Amino acid sequence: MTEQFPGAVLDLLDAAGDRTVFEYRGREVSGRHLLGMTRRVAAALRQRGVGPGHAVALLLGVGPEALAAVVAAYTVGARVVGVRPGLTDHQRAALLRDAGVDVTVTDRPGEAGPADAGTAERNVLSLDGLLAASDDGRRPRVSARPRDVARLIHTSGSTGVPKACAQTYGAMTAAWTLRPEDWPPAVRELAGRMDRFLVFGTLASQVMLEYGLLTLAAGGVLVAADPPDLPGALARHRATASVITVGRLNRLVTALRSAPADLGDLRALMVSGSPLEPDRAREAAQVLGPVVFHGYGQTETGMISMATPADPPGSLGVPPVDLEVRGPSGRPVPAGTEGEIFVRTPSQGCGYWGRPELGGEVFVDGWVRTRDLGSLDAQGRLWLSGRTRDVVIVDANVYYTGPVERLLARHPSVAEAHVVAVPDDATGEAVHAFVVPAPGRVPVLDELRALVAARLGEACAPTRLTLIDEVPLTAAGKPDKRRLTRST
Repeated sequence: MTEQFPGAVLDLLDAAGDRTVFEYRGREVSGRHLLGMTRRVAAALRQRGVGPGHAVALLLGVGPEALAAVVAAYTVGARVVGVRPGLTDHQRAALLRDAGVDVTVTDRPGEAGPADAGTAERNVLSLDGLLAASDDGRRPRVSARPRDVARLIHTSGSTGVPKACAQTYGAMTAAWTLRPEDWPPAVRELAGRMDRFLVFGTLASQVMLEYGLLTLAAGGVLVAADPPDLPGALARHRATASVITVGRLNRLVTALRSAPADLGDLRALMVSGSPLEPDRAREAAQVLGPVVFHGYGQTETGMISMATPADPPGSLGVPPVDLEVRGPSGRPVPAGTEGEIFVRTPSQGCGYWGRPELGGEVFVDGWVRTRDLGSLDAQGRLWLSGRTRDVVIVDANVYYTGPVERLLARHPSVAEAHVVAVPDDATGEAVHAFVVPAPGRVPVLDELRALVAARLGEACAPTRLTLIDEVPLTAAGKPDKRRLTRST
């Protein structure tokens, strides 16, 4: 029987031996050393009774100790909850409470006090303290069970409380990331360029961890940027690869046009999180060369498809997973015809933690309904054309427009509010609010921004405001957001 995740990660670290697998603040950390740290953290967690059925929140940075803590939490078979930066206190407290967190492991003690969780009983464990455990030198025992939930991946906090997609250990074990023999062609090409992968933010994130593990499987080195300034960090660390949002890519291209930097080692930038406009892709290629890979996936699915630098700008390459473009009848449509995208991936989620009613809308008969619109061309390449749901993707995070609209409508100067996504050079997409003023009132953008930022977070706050007399309607009498978007 195949050992469950993260058994393959432990094998990679063991096989690396004295080879450097991580560089951080001038330190070179070998596979043997990283495996030893993983053993100590896993042993310390077990001593505290943490194992299958327990939830461990991770509030971590990007050092090698952080990676050891992530792998250790999976090794003991816990339900892992990565806490991403940027959440409001309200959102973080709700996330920890609703995920049923038993302990929090952190290398940032000042950011993980009991007040953040809304309860004084929460058990906060210092990563330094866990690393002080004894090391017996034996390979850690993997306690994961296939049907146990391995991690909760939070989609966004736009509803006030982040929604958590659950992924089992069986799904994480089935993922292609750690199995070179199963790499799709685009991933194989990408892996060949990941000699030195620049990591930043937090290794507890879905995207950063998976690309980091791909780097280890490809025999590369993780190099941590602290701080993650671009293009400086790419040049300082001689990075051959990194992951980047559309907004960061736009800022990088702009910076390089005004002040060129030596990025001669760079061979791959993986753009993910939101659509990359064809013109922006061409501009990036002109400035950076043939290094841009454009990935398409969702929290619920993992990677669905990836375009290489050789693919036409705007396309997402040939999907290596089961994918159907379905029409209104629910049946697949011919190539070139727009429809809704349904997929099946080896590592897809199994539902939403604590909210089974939402899972039925997305996880349908073994398929995942992406709620994205697109088509396949005659060569099998995937092209996106829109969405069936009202969302804005800001810096690779999905935010639903409904909560923003309802909050704006509470403002005394607003009679009606409708929100659409608009392209934004800084964040990929941003919130544009169309507002019908209340009688005798004139809404002010700064006031509306402050209202939304205080409750839903800065990413949900409108960056643009358009006052309208009335909202255009579709033939069915619903607000016509396509017309609003075309007017931006």
